[in-house]
Amino acid sequence: MEDEEFNYINVIPFVDVMLVLLTIVLTTSTFIATGAISVTLPKASSAHGETLKRQTISIDRNGEIYFNTTKMAFAELNANLRGLDKDTPLIIRADCHIRLQVFIDVLDLLNSGGFKKVAIQTERKR
Repeated sequence: MEDEEFNYINVIPFVDVMLVLLTIVLTTSTFIATGAISVTLPKASSAHGETLKRQTISIDRNGEIYFNTTKMAFAELNANLRGLDKDTPLIIRADCHIRLQVFIDVLDLLNSGGFKKVAIQTERKR
């Protein structure tokens, strides 16, 4: 009896594995993209994401300021921002129920510091 030679490659198992890997990547990237500070973001007609290494400034419902995940006073935030490069991407995550003055103070601090890449994180309107 003569063995038949394979003239094709079965790609279905390969596609299955790739779909599982894609699902894992999308699931973990969703958890990474959301912050650890509980903030109800304001709504906007479109939401933009950035994949670069960035620093996050969060303002919770009580007006408390967090730099990445560390709670700090306004003066401490100012001191931490002085050590950053002016091209560092910064994301502001502010709760939609905060006093506007807290948000303006943080934005003014970034503007006076000369930061060029500042974004405000929002959620997409449903």
